[in-house]
Amino acid sequence: MKPRIIVCGLGLTGYKIFRLLRQQGAFVIGIHQQSIPGEAAGDVIVGELYAAATLKAAGIEQAKTLVIASPDDALNLSIMMQARVLNPQVRIINRFYNTNLGDRLDQTLSDHLSMSVVGLAAPVFTFAALGNQAIGQIKLFKQTWPIYEEYINENHPWKGRQLSDLWEDRSQMLIYYLPVEGEMGLVSAVLSGQDLKVGDRLIVGTQPRIRSKRKSLFKKLLKILTNIKQFQQHGRSVVVGAIALLAVIVVATLTYMSADLKLPLVDALYFSVGMITGAGGNDKVVEKAPDSIKFFTVVMMLVGAVVIGIWYAMLTDFVLGSRFKQFWDAARIPQRHHYIVCGLSGIGIRIVQQLHSSGYEVVVIETDSNNKYVNSTRGLGIPVIQGDASFRATLKASNIDSAAAVLAVTNNDAINLEIALKAKGLTPSIPVIVHYADPDFAGMAQQVFDFEAVLSPAELAAPAFAAAALGGQILGNGITADSLWVAFATVITASHSFYGQRVKDIAMSADFVPLYLETNYQTLHGWDLLETNLSAGDILYMTMPATRLYQLWRDERVCEART
Repeated sequence: MKPRIIVCGLGLTGYKIFRLLRQQGAFVIGIHQQSIPGEAAGDVIVGELYAAATLKAAGIEQAKTLVIASPDDALNLSIMMQARVLNPQVRIINRFYNTNLGDRLDQTLSDHLSMSVVGLAAPVFTFAALGNQAIGQIKLFKQTWPIYEEYINENHPWKGRQLSDLWEDRSQMLIYYLPVEGEMGLVSAVLSGQDLKVGDRLIVGTQPRIRSKRKSLFKKLLKILTNIKQFQQHGRSVVVGAIALLAVIVVATLTYMSADLKLPLVDALYFSVGMITGAGGNDKVVEKAPDSIKFFTVVMMLVGAVVIGIWYAMLTDFVLGSRFKQFWDAARIPQRHHYIVCGLSGIGIRIVQQLHSSGYEVVVIETDSNNKYVNSTRGLGIPVIQGDASFRATLKASNIDSAAAVLAVTNNDAINLEIALKAKGLTPSIPVIVHYADPDFAGMAQQVFDFEAVLSPAELAAPAFAAAALGGQILGNGITADSLWVAFATVITASHSFYGQRVKDIAMSADFVPLYLETNYQTLHGWDLLETNLSAGDILYMTMPATRLYQLWRDERVCEART
């Protein structure tokens, strides 16, 4: 009997997980605060998500796995605790925005796995901006690799090539294979010398490239000098105030020099500056001066006090306020080949961090100066333009004409579309990646507006949650021809069903694709991997259809029970 899976919280992400599990043939029950049109009462239990009665009605006491998919961390924590009281053995897949809390719970509780929608979706947005039409991600060799689908057509460079030719390349990982005719696993196709035909589909992971971040001091100084024009926008008032103050001092100095006071230039300048700034000077200069000079001095003192007071205020605001940060950010905006991220949302900051850590130059546009991620972004040395990215002037200030791509990732779908359309209007050739929350409408927006990518975090993250619900330490996932496949790692023990067998034999019989093997402090890949016999302590990384995970998961649980 297939284990019962409960999905609690059928919002955008939760309902996508629910439907995907049901599509894979899982015995799944949903819990939601309200009924869902088209869903039978027995399939979706209506009630408070954290209530014991609701969880019992869904069968929590007999369930094997509970997927908590609400977007509220506090609510998810309450559901988790109530579920563990009712069924201490239930396996929990928990959605958390606070990844630190999630990691702590994973370390504290058994059979508890925390997952983040933002963390799962952000790499795909990043890969899309870099030009990879990624359908997901996979963690291999301690790196996050983009995965994409190669559809073999008449003009594809791989048409007619043998799969065995591609098997040994460590810079790209063959993950899954769907032939246009018949059914054949990837390993069987590789060993039999299968040629790639028109209509075949191949899922491939590519090793990410890290760009060098080194820049000479000369280039940094040159960059500031070439962007000094930005000072005119942010420091104009300070400059105007300084000119006004200088003009007052010059007028006073020339007046004292021209009067019958017999003052040299330096003494007249010294007295004028001291008198206007209030720092003091030689007051005896005007004690015996004509009344007109004394009256002029009084006027200069009043005018100087006003001018210098205003200028000090503007200078303080520029240096200590936000204007200096805006000027400094503007001076650091790259001239070309940079990525413009519009919106420091939860997914926006992840994209910024990933692009930055990969060595790419980034510019951020954010409307809210109090956004909690602004300071951390600036702390990475990334310029932040405060403004509305849907305005032409704001996008122009980010040097959009020479940018590599624009990512519209605010929390508002309509604003994201507006930003994307404005970016295309300014620079038609620039790639635009758009965040759209509703997975059902993301595809429609892609079709209507023909952007490079319109991505929904729910659409991207749901397969990973579904795969995790089916069992295993999930490293990646994807969907090809409506078939969900997952990548995961399994530790070989003496009681494991794979123990002692040769990798290529069990790969063909169990319908999985071995990626690599960690054994005896070394990593095996390619042909060496296929010929290896599995021993206790080995860690096998592989992909397989999600529908086959049930069998593997059940076998492992049975083996554990026997030992």
